[in-house]
Amino acid sequence: MKTRKLEKTDLIPYDLLLMADPSKVNIDKYIFDSAIYTIDKGGVTIGCYVLHKRDNATIEIRNISVRGDCQGEGIGTYLLTDALDKARSGGFREVIVGTGNSSIAQLYLYQKVGFRITGIQHDYFSMNYEDPIMENGIECRDMIVLKKEL
Repeated sequence: MKTRKLEKTDLIPYDLLLMADPSKVNIDKYIFDSAIYTIDKGGVTIGCYVLHKRDNATIEIRNISVRGDCQGEGIGTYLLTDALDKARSGGFREVIVGTGNSSIAQLYLYQKVGFRITGIQHDYFSMNYEDPIMENGIECRDMIVLKKEL
């Protein structure tokens, strides 16, 4: 497996990005000044992640997703590890990521690779999304912020 950085002229994989963030309006707030990396299988894009530079020391994973029929194959872990490698080689000292309070699998994955919970943005999803987001039978209201030192 190998990721590829999208060029400015490439199509943005909104179908994948919308799996992790259900608002194209919110995605468009960060996507155009971020780096998008994709992974293909058999000529089809099956996963992606987005890196957004916060400052010279910190980079944020703004979106990471794997096509539903490809989940459970280790692709998400691979993408996350690749993002950390890109951050490290880019000279960043820390990586942050935010996910919903109801995103159980994502919280597991981030902590499994060494991220630590550093904060909670209460009512983030309630205030920034028009419709309620339900996940795992839980309303997604708060953003859990995690950080990993490199």
